[in-house]
Amino acid sequence: MVDLYYIEDDPNIASIVKEYLERKGFKVTIYVTLAMAREALNNYVPTLVLLDWNMPDGRGDSLCHWIRSNWKELPIIFLTARGDSTDIVLGFQNGADDYVVKPFELEVLYSRILALLRRAGNVSGRYLSCDEIRMDLNCQVVSCHSEEISLSAAEYQLLLYLMRNKGKTVTREKILEQVWDVKGNYVNNNTLTVTIKRLRDKLYQPNCLKTVRSVGYRMEDTI
Repeated sequence: MVDLYYIEDDPNIASIVKEYLERKGFKVTIYVTLAMAREALNNYVPTLVLLDWNMPDGRGDSLCHWIRSNWKELPIIFLTARGDSTDIVLGFQNGADDYVVKPFELEVLYSRILALLRRAGNVSGRYLSCDEIRMDLNCQVVSCHSEEISLSAAEYQLLLYLMRNKGKTVTREKILEQVWDVKGNYVNNNTLTVTIKRLRDKLYQPNCLKTVRSVGYRMEDTI
């Protein structure tokens, strides 16, 4: 099933679009503020985003720019009443892939979504995130506060294991087994301590990387 986030504060339009797309097999989640959408995106990256321009807590183009800065391949379609050529150009400049002006035909919107998904592929599951840390699994790129971070192979694998287990406490023994000891090679316990320290330094001491004393570590969202 295709997961779709729809950022729209008009309940009538939102419900009509949601009902129609869900009949077509989409899973649609509506967010009525930019802040709610940001929080949701930090926890899970959908397959596609529909975005209105005028929102109660700001402009959709700012969210579009933020999304594009963090997820290069996530498809974004503006769905807005602002049809002036200046707004349309600005929408594309901030990272939109398509721009649909209200009023619109639901069948046309559906066709545009399908066309965009054919070009983009399914990006859901490609990205992992925790607070301001992002991982692009396809490109093996890590960023923090929109800055690309260079990690060693061990640091990358450690972060990947922690991110894939976000919200869970993983023991030091399990990390050593999964990240270093998969081939049966002995690794000194101090290796993990040193690698965690280097990882924290490179990621600007993130609050989301927690030490669970005498047990291990846990990644969890704090913002």
